[in-house]
Amino acid sequence: MQWHTKSWRDKPIKQHPTYKDTKLLESVESQLKSYPPLVFAGEARALQERLAQACKGEAFLLQGGDCAESFSQFNAINIRDLFKVIIQMGAILTFGASCPIIKVGRIAGQFAKPRSSDYEIQGEMSLPSYRGDMINGMEFDSKAREHDPNRLIQAYNQSAATLNLLRAFAQGGFADLNQVHKWNLSFVKNNTFGQKYEELACAITQALDFMKACGINSKDLATLRETEFYTSHEALVLNYEEQLCREDSLSGEWYDCSAHMLWIGERTRGLDEAHIEFLRGVKNPVGVKIGPSATKEDIMGICDKLNPQNQSGRLNLIVRMGAESIKKNFPALLESINKEGREILWSCDPMHGNTIKANNGYKTRVFDSVLSEVKNFFEIHKACGSYAGGVHLEMTGADVTECVGGSQAITEDGLAFNYNTQCDPRLNATQAIEMAFLIADMIKNR
Repeated sequence: MQWHTKSWRDKPIKQHPTYKDTKLLESVESQLKSYPPLVFAGEARALQERLAQACKGEAFLLQGGDCAESFSQFNAINIRDLFKVIIQMGAILTFGASCPIIKVGRIAGQFAKPRSSDYEIQGEMSLPSYRGDMINGMEFDSKAREHDPNRLIQAYNQSAATLNLLRAFAQGGFADLNQVHKWNLSFVKNNTFGQKYEELACAITQALDFMKACGINSKDLATLRETEFYTSHEALVLNYEEQLCREDSLSGEWYDCSAHMLWIGERTRGLDEAHIEFLRGVKNPVGVKIGPSATKEDIMGICDKLNPQNQSGRLNLIVRMGAESIKKNFPALLESINKEGREILWSCDPMHGNTIKANNGYKTRVFDSVLSEVKNFFEIHKACGSYAGGVHLEMTGADVTECVGGSQAITEDGLAFNYNTQCDPRLNATQAIEMAFLIADMIKNR
């Protein structure tokens, strides 16, 4: 079957919105199609080149951001603080592991989430599940829970504004290494790992002072003054993704210009289903979540569909099995795939397989379980002779209390203090910094 931007519509689809007003949907789709692209094909190609380095163990992918972006919490401070934490983590990993870090945010498009149930029941009332602000509202009432096409326009507009700010931060001097001390968020500074970051920042400043004395400074060198920062999201709502496809004038190939990188989840990776069909035709780097039930046949099928030319940096398999399950299921699977000579960037999502319900009813994740899955991922790759190429984290720049543990020793009782997620629990800024220091040692020893 020949691919075109609408060919996904002929395939079965899961986890997709159902719109009652098809005329309104068509009108919204027509509007989106006329809007400017959010990213450019050349940027997506540049990202693929970076990811190809990570495939060979010459770089490392740091991908992180909100579980789901919010319309109501959209503001410059939240964007800035997430950007700060990601570039802080990048500095920690680069300095600690002596390795280039590819920084990719779950941002500027991460508005939709797959759900385990189509309906949510409260008391005697059953309503469609909340699926992210791009699809419906979080409030538990029938009007808010309707799947509304107009939300696609709002998601585009917020993504455009977010990207505009991110580009300014990345290229306008905010990411200058001379500002390394200023990236530390005030509430992180007093923590053990905040202080450890300050020590690292001092070492970076000393190195920059030495370079300046040698005649090299950030005013003359863009690599010290700017940073590369890419965007990504789960390509779940294909009515939106299709409208942002653009044919590249240089190569004649199609790119989904809603983000630099896209991924699909464990629930939507069926080989003959709509999401794989859509992604196989766009030339962006793409990711696929791999859970504990995945087989060698599943993965080989994904490789054949999404990377038939076996291009390095094109396909990222994101392992999300759980701290215990990864030890049982991943080694034999990885060993068998490694023998096939496929170009795969393997990264670890240590969040989704480690979600639990606390005794007080909050959905949470235990910091030590998250860390354990990352450690196991690195150890399994080392034993199999391949590279642990990246990490994929749900995290925020805010001082939330959603995951228990870490150096802050957040308890289950402490979750209520600032539990603020749209969907799943995120590492807060302090926990993310702590995780970066621990991962830096793993990269160094991989």
